[in-house]
Amino acid sequence: MSNEQKKESPTDTVSYFFNVAAEQLGLSEEICQTLIKPYREITVEVPLRRNNGHLDLYTGYRVQHNGSRGPYKGGIRFHPTADIEDVRALAALMTWKTALADIPFGGAKGGVTCNALELEKDELERLTRIFTSKISLILGAQRDIPAPDMGTDAQVMAWMMDEYGKRHGHTPEIVTGKPIELGGSIGRNEATGHGTSVIIAEAIADFNLSFDKVVIQGFGNVGSHTALYLEQMGAKIIAISDYYGAIHNPNGLPIQQLFQYAAERRPLTDYSDADQISNQEILELECDLLIPAAIGGVITGENANRIQASAIFEAANSPTTISGEQVLADRGIPVFPDILVNAGGVIVSYFEWVQNIQQFRWDINRVDKEMKEMLIKAYKNVSEIHKSKGVSLRTAAFMVGVERVAKSTELRGYLT
Repeated sequence: MSNEQKKESPTDTVSYFFNVAAEQLGLSEEICQTLIKPYREITVEVPLRRNNGHLDLYTGYRVQHNGSRGPYKGGIRFHPTADIEDVRALAALMTWKTALADIPFGGAKGGVTCNALELEKDELERLTRIFTSKISLILGAQRDIPAPDMGTDAQVMAWMMDEYGKRHGHTPEIVTGKPIELGGSIGRNEATGHGTSVIIAEAIADFNLSFDKVVIQGFGNVGSHTALYLEQMGAKIIAISDYYGAIHNPNGLPIQQLFQYAAERRPLTDYSDADQISNQEILELECDLLIPAAIGGVITGENANRIQASAIFEAANSPTTISGEQVLADRGIPVFPDILVNAGGVIVSYFEWVQNIQQFRWDINRVDKEMKEMLIKAYKNVSEIHKSKGVSLRTAAFMVGVERVAKSTELRGYLT
């Protein structure tokens, strides 16, 4: 890791992109200071008695960044990288993402610094319930609504809902991304990947891009569903990766078969009809579209010169650092930003919340139709500003989101 990478924290990255957008919008210093700082941060100890009798002490976080447009909204991740710095930056991203999508939420994020893959199912349940009990007083269906993220899934959301309900009464709308049997929305599990494919389809037509060679770094929920939807659109996926490594076949990979690998938690490297490469090498393959769909900070000033993609679509949160973005801009490689590309997940989370409140379930056709309409509207707003103002796609996306939050902040009287 270079010194440049060590210095640039996730919060630095998000703050930088915010400041660029704020300058373009001509926002005052007062409102910038109001918008950039989180409203509340909570850090809790999460003690877990393991099945071997050992007591492990984990640290959990919930950051509520801005709620001027509605209840706080953001995922819970159980991951080794989930520290306060990471969670704080992701909470801010959620503020701008929900505003860009024009849904009535603010931004939040939470997490526990742990490796969920190392926990037995009953250990994961105990960890979830302990963490939920520690933060339950700042949650609420009209206050703060968690959702799945890295290392968490529908089952974890079910445990969170149940634990919250023990203290506050049955409240299915307290979390989104739940199992359908407990009030989850049809289409939510695949929504982020599906939404990514919707944005890619718009961009291909708008920017005259090709998808004959697609590389996806990360094959969890987001990456695997993105691959499935792109394959259905006619794309050829030539490389994918997971926690254990990456595989590459220039003739294309059988995504349906490898989707089963992911569902069964089998390493992709078990697949024999492909070359095994590293998670770093996959980023540098020659391709039409590169889709980072794993952790943040993977495209940096150190490796951006070796990127051989025609365009980058950020299905992950914050995969590109400030220095990485600058190198890519100098090389003329467009970066379609995370707060646009992966917004399908939070849009369908909003639909789930609405369905829970109304106690009325939508069918898949309505979910897909409404999601596509909202994503395409957001895409067109970003594309128009990008072209008319001559700013990057990321700056354009931030400008839409930041301006909406600034307006709601002003209308609420927070600056008086």
